[in-house]
Amino acid sequence: MKNMLTVISNALCRITGRNVGAQTVSELLIDLSEYVNLTSPAAPALAQTQRQPPKPPPVSTRASAAELVSTQTDIDRPGTQVLVSRSFADFTPQVTFDIKKCDLHRLEEGPPEKAELTRDQGLQYYRTMQTIRRMELKADQLYKQKIIRGFCHLYDGQEACAAGIEAGINPTDHLITAYRAHGYTYTRGVSVKEILAELTGRKGGVAKGKGGSMHMYAPCFYGGNGIVGAQVPLGAGIALACQYQGNNQLCVSLYGDGAANQGQLFEAYNMAALWKLPCIFICENNKYGMGTSVERAAASTDYYKRGDYIPGLRVDGMDVLCVREATKFAADHCRSGKGPIVMELQTYRYHGHSMSDPGVSYRTREEIQEVRSKSDPISMLKERMLSHNMASVEEFKEMDVEIRKEVEEAAQFATSDPEPPLDDLCNHIFYNNPPLEVRGTHPWAKLKSLS
Repeated sequence: MKNMLTVISNALCRITGRNVGAQTVSELLIDLSEYVNLTSPAAPALAQTQRQPPKPPPVSTRASAAELVSTQTDIDRPGTQVLVSRSFADFTPQVTFDIKKCDLHRLEEGPPEKAELTRDQGLQYYRTMQTIRRMELKADQLYKQKIIRGFCHLYDGQEACAAGIEAGINPTDHLITAYRAHGYTYTRGVSVKEILAELTGRKGGVAKGKGGSMHMYAPCFYGGNGIVGAQVPLGAGIALACQYQGNNQLCVSLYGDGAANQGQLFEAYNMAALWKLPCIFICENNKYGMGTSVERAAASTDYYKRGDYIPGLRVDGMDVLCVREATKFAADHCRSGKGPIVMELQTYRYHGHSMSDPGVSYRTREEIQEVRSKSDPISMLKERMLSHNMASVEEFKEMDVEIRKEVEEAAQFATSDPEPPLDDLCNHIFYNNPPLEVRGTHPWAKLKSLS
């Protein structure tokens, strides 16, 4: 009889996720009934409410030390291992969070001050941001080992911008950015393996090893552009194509605070406003343009007002939920035919401007550490989810291990994959056929180009 109760107890524990030694069979049956009620289709309303963790049983109902030892002996036998991690039903499926209010320019109302987050969304945002963080740290390591050469601009610290923007638009929408492009390359669907292989100049890179850090591309993603500010009018042109084709798509055109004083930005603003183009101009204000603080570089640091006649938003760029809600608002604005909108994301980069910049000659280490401790986008999301019982510490640890493994495997590929052969030098230059050959005017005439 005792063995039968043990088997029943073990089976119930596997279903409910409870500890075998902490509760009696009758209590486990009660937990099982709660589990069935919560997971049955008949009670959808319960899924929207926060479920508190179960209270521990009274002391009088706990097993004695001898019983615990006996039970532990049974558990240790082959085939009787018990899962002690919490089941999905233990977690809160959805929570509404208060988020920071956006500053507005030429708008009567802005994005909501509350944001709903489901458990699945939270875990996905965490995985995305943590993957970008680990990938950038690995790139930093490979650069210092002289495996990655040339220009390399890291994105760690600004992960909430990329993850939040991607969550606020559609995969069929278009995006173009500057040279700090690794994070957006990943959110647009390129694997870590292809990104790191591109950084090391290998054949398996996303641009066949020919683009490097600043020139990575994917469907609906136009780079990675090395000329400061030049991507902004290109983004306006992509938005013009969306309007011309009438496909209800839009273009996100990103630039940094260092590029915000470029004249071509204002030309693009003017044309976008005249033609009411579906373009979201986004300034990622990370406080420093190379080594110059925004206060020393700009007479007005209200970048969200720079469009003048174009509406604007200033957003907390360290909070993925703030960025997501603001991007959704901006996307709805563009799709409704109201024309362009300017967003300023207040964010921060942990590394220097590029690999030649130590990042501490124009700011203190204490400043960087303060941002890390108070405003880190990954830590903020993790703490939110843990404090509202949306995930467990063990889950995050498991995810971290998986991400580290993925990045390490990608690094192995990026260092072992062959470099492109010299014969590929002139390939992939033209979209279809090369132009008509004119003797003596084409320096590559003796080399054949294949698209």
